[in-house]
Amino acid sequence: MNKQEPKIITTEDGSHSVYLPELNESYHSSHGAYRESIHVFLLYGLEAWYARNRGKFPIRIFELGFGTGLNAWLTLIWAEQNQVPVLYHTIEPFPLPEKIYESLNYTQLDETLTHYNGYFRKLHKMEWDTGKPLTDYFNIKKESISLQDVQLYPTDIVYFDAFSPKKQPELWEKPLLEKIHASMNPGATFVTYCAAGHLKKNLQSLGLTLDEVPGPPGKKEMTRAWKKS
Repeated sequence: MNKQEPKIITTEDGSHSVYLPELNESYHSSHGAYRESIHVFLLYGLEAWYARNRGKFPIRIFELGFGTGLNAWLTLIWAEQNQVPVLYHTIEPFPLPEKIYESLNYTQLDETLTHYNGYFRKLHKMEWDTGKPLTDYFNIKKESISLQDVQLYPTDIVYFDAFSPKKQPELWEKPLLEKIHASMNPGATFVTYCAAGHLKKNLQSLGLTLDEVPGPPGKKEMTRAWKKS
């Protein structure tokens, strides 16, 4: 049987996501890919950390799951608009083919961000397994590697954007969460769209403090955890 190709789908807010027939899973919430990324990773991740730690630069971010590049692109825009240096490390074992990422519509959703449109393509076109500055305030290293094999750097914010625990259960269990926890700086935060009870128990068992935060559209809650300062 031939491997089924990923497909672009449109979510409720008009933004695209990618559906993988092989996993019967999409990269984002059907209620809105764009809104989900802004809510979970920008608002309750980056903005929340920054509110607590103004003046601590650069901000070091680790993203599990580069995927469509949406989180990285939105973070680049944030860094440029706030003139705050960000070091961004992201991994993706299965990069999307060019014909898919070239067709995504994120750069068409907000006409106030057209100045940054070119960077979305640059994020995808840059070589894997290398790092470089894309702007004055955004330096990124992309690696096509698994969480099991990657070498993590000290991190202030973790964007945990893996597929759901039903699809990739090993990523949500304690051994790999311990690896991420060990890389987190004092005061670092961990954010994900997932609100599964066993994930929260695993994070608490590692000594992280959980917040009660609302989920993105279509979800009652998400997960945010902090490492003690």
